[in-house]
This record gives sequence, structure tokens and C-alpha cells, in this order.
Amino acid sequence: MTLRSFLPAAMLLLTAAATHSALAQSVGPERRQRHYDHQGRLYYKGPLRFTLGGGVGYYNGDLTSRLGDQFLGPSLSAGLLYQFHPHWQVGGELSYLQLGAKDYLPGRGLAFQGKNGLAAAFVRWEPLTDPGAYSLPAGQSALIKPYLKLGVGMALYSPKAYRGTERPSGNTTPNYLEPERYDYPAVALTLPVGVGLTVRLTSRLNASLEGSYSLTTTDQLDDISTVPSPDSNTGRSASSLNDNYGQLELKLEYAPWAR
Repeated sequence: MTLRSFLPAAMLLLTAAATHSALAQSVGPERRQRHYDHQGRLYYKGPLRFTLGGGVGYYNGDLTSRLGDQFLGPSLSAGLLYQFHPHWQVGGELSYLQLGAKDYLPGRGLAFQGKNGLAAAFVRWEPLTDPGAYSLPAGQSALIKPYLKLGVGMALYSPKAYRGTERPSGNTTPNYLEPERYDYPAVALTLPVGVGLTVRLTSRLNASLEGSYSLTTTDQLDDISTVPSPDSNTGRSASSLNDNYGQLELKLEYAPWAR
């Protein structure tokens, strides 16, 4: 599987889910099933929201964890979000993320750049009570809502390690190293956790600022690990810890069928 085949297939699944939910929500609210919270207050599930976000990605691995060593790259995402309880939402998201950094050890002189396709399913918890989540006029919805996020997903990663301390550009060709493995792009499991703040713009449109950090099951997100490599019998790094990444994004959440 490649990055080009991975993202379109996942987008097709999200589109199918959106179509199904849209048909379900086209029925008038008086015919929708009623639900009650633990205090006996009436609420309806939904609406379905489409999300679109953009920001930057942050790398934390064998080379560095310092902000000054980062070659910050774009983080782009698209997904779906569904309210199934006044305090809980469930969603799915696809992301494209570029990561890069230089070595914090000048003597080692390594750096990398990587392109990553991400897919995740998650739940979002809003600790504050929003009157608009219940059977009340939309104008009574909360203006600002914080939330916590927890999910599980996968990363399709394709890194390139090289000798140098600068971000690759069109004017220079980095001295790329032989890859530690020859099956890139490779797949790793991820565990994203995040925190965000949602601002209501209109009854159908929200904006959210979200920061997330994802743990992974791979030490080769940067193509630098302790496994033996062509230029070293002991690998390029002395650390056996897995590589992780973060994302900071501004997102728009649009609910075309909201009432």
C-alpha cells in the first residue's frame, strides 16, 4: 500500500458514512428517537459535522525533541464528527503530515524528512454542559467549549535520513543514507491524545484550535533507529525508544443538516 492509494480509499469510507448519516438526519426531529441523560433531560443525537483543518507537525524521536531543531512541516486533515451524547462525540479523521528535524548532536550530523498519511478514530469529551445539546433553541448553544480527545489509528510513513543540518531545498540535494528498511512506506499503530477549544461561529459552523500528541509503535518514523544499517553494525541511534509526533491545527467544523 502506498500513500497515494491509502488516502483515497479511506476518504471513500468517510464519504459513505457521511451519506448514511445525512439520510438518517433528513427525517424531522419529531420522528427521531428521543434520548435522556442521567438527569432525565431530553436530547437528540447529532448533528453530523464535516471537519477540515490545517497547521503544523512536530517530531519527537531519536534525533531531537527540541523546537529549535525542527523542520516544521504542514499538517492537513479532513474528517467527520458526530454528537452521540451531550458530552460525547465520536469521529474519524484522515491527515497528511510532513515531519523533519536535524540532530541535536552536532557530531553525529544526521537529519531526516518524512511524509506521512494518518488515519484515526476517536472520541471527544466536553466537560462543560452545553444547553444547545439538548432540545432547546439553537441560539442557546454555548459560545466556547473545551474538550479532550482520545483515539487509535495508523500511520503510513515514508522517511529519508541524510547527512546535514539544513532543511532540503530545491537548490541542494541532501546526502541521503541507505534506508534502514526497504519496505517504505511502512505502517505503524498510533495512539493520539489531544486537547482543544471550540468556538461557535454560527448554528452550523464551529472553529476549533486543537493540539494533539501521538504515540507510535515504531522507532523508524525518522529512518534512524538501533537496528543494524548499511553504514553501521549497531544502527544510527543508541536509543531504543519509539518515535512520536504532535500536531497543532485550526479546524472548521461544518454541519450542513443542523437545525
